[in-house]
Amino acid sequence: MTMPLADKCSVYLWLYSAILVVASMALPASAAPVEVSLQHYFPQATHSDAFAGEPLAAPVYRDAGLLGYLIRTTDIAPIPAYSGEPITLLVGLDVAGHITGLEIREHSEPILVVGISEQDLVQYAGQYRGVTVDQKVKLGGGAREGYVTIDGITGATITAMVMNATVMKSIRQVAASRGIPFPADGTAAAGAVAEGGAQQDWPVDVVTPAAAAVAPPVWWMGETSEPFWASVWRERVWQIALLIVALVVLTFILLFQDWLTRRPGLLRIVRTGFLLFTLFFIGWYTLAQLSVIHVLTFINAILHQFSWESFLVDPLIFILWGYVALTLLLWGRGLYCGWLCPFGALQELLHQLATRLKIPEFRFPDVVHERLTAIKYVIFVALFGLSLQSIGYAARATEVEPFKTAIVMHFDRGGIFLLYALGLLLVALFNRKFYCKYLCPLGAALAIPAPLRIFDWLRRRKECGRPCQICAVECEVQAIRPTGEINPNECHHCLDCQITYWDDHQCPPLSVKRVRREKSRAALDRIKVADSAPEITEK
Repeated sequence: MTMPLADKCSVYLWLYSAILVVASMALPASAAPVEVSLQHYFPQATHSDAFAGEPLAAPVYRDAGLLGYLIRTTDIAPIPAYSGEPITLLVGLDVAGHITGLEIREHSEPILVVGISEQDLVQYAGQYRGVTVDQKVKLGGGAREGYVTIDGITGATITAMVMNATVMKSIRQVAASRGIPFPADGTAAAGAVAEGGAQQDWPVDVVTPAAAAVAPPVWWMGETSEPFWASVWRERVWQIALLIVALVVLTFILLFQDWLTRRPGLLRIVRTGFLLFTLFFIGWYTLAQLSVIHVLTFINAILHQFSWESFLVDPLIFILWGYVALTLLLWGRGLYCGWLCPFGALQELLHQLATRLKIPEFRFPDVVHERLTAIKYVIFVALFGLSLQSIGYAARATEVEPFKTAIVMHFDRGGIFLLYALGLLLVALFNRKFYCKYLCPLGAALAIPAPLRIFDWLRRRKECGRPCQICAVECEVQAIRPTGEINPNECHHCLDCQITYWDDHQCPPLSVKRVRREKSRAALDRIKVADSAPEITEK
């Protein structure tokens, strides 16, 4: 028997990936020079020195008077962000400890590349002007005593938190190393930002004795502060707890799937309820939509400098990936694609609605379907090759996933992105989970290790495919081959075929046995009736 095309793609992918890895190692890295407009940070600046000292910072002057420093955050606090790469920020810090300006210079964040407007970024960065090194910054929510509240970036909460931690840690280390005191103590007035943004300049010799008079506390320098990811986990503890409870429930659903599939009405209620939870809580509320960019980032980290901190910054994403990695060995791709993917859940719920409205279904012939499933592998290989050269380029290319538009941005986008996402959902009304079957690079990445699963949870009979085709016809994702085997690369573990497996009115082998039992029971009943009838004697 020849190997199906989708399976061949899985086998050849590893060989091609290895070739791409070797090829990428020969490509030279490049770094663009930083062009700085001093007047954006210090309106009265005349010149600056190069980045120097420990930690690195560039002094900025008005003639002979020191105004402050320019700080490049990746030189001091390269905290990995959502993409696994740090965000390069350029920060102005005056000698009184005030932030005078902030710019995002370089990043690989997918959401910032394609999901956030330039105006949103400028607006976010502008809120830091005037913040001092001794202040605690809180993102979003209501006012809190002792904190400065800054509006986050809608749809990019983790990224905004990383930028905040990066900025505050960088300016505190520079302030500590250069003797910049607390603005609140009143000893350093040099370069203080007055109302309206004007600056007052003081001679350097006045600033230096005042700076040396105050030693910043240890917490201010960030030496004893907890890791950034730990603070994120603590702030999202109830979301983490709810997700873990949901994953435990899902595990029990699948462990006791035989019991549930014998009760199809209950299973449909449970499944629909879980899909709604996946869409609204995991997707639209917590924005924990997994993406192929996570896979590419993980591979990139292994090839270069691996750090768990890169993946701990978003606790829900980390927990989901840990659960998916474990369950890939037990259930294969289907567990995530069929139960935990918010965009997949949205497609599934829309298809259920289409079924109720009796919208006709369109299915490709098996031979066409088998070849179309290879497209997602081609997309994944292309993205993987691109990520080896630049994770930033790959982040832009992952717009082939409609997740950011439909889930992360809540459809609050225009142009081709919105039309693309809506078009895929429209097609899903007529062809169940069209995107998942044919275009999803994340699905392709998860399908590659699917054959390594330890157990076969989905039951089959010897009559399946020889000659019975009931399940193959009823499987709307077309994961059951005409020969009866379930393709683990394509199965979404919806359990529809298992409902049929236990239904003695739908499954032909069971139906035959049921008819025989009913005939035997009817014959026994007739015998019992005959035996119980009174005997008639002749007179």
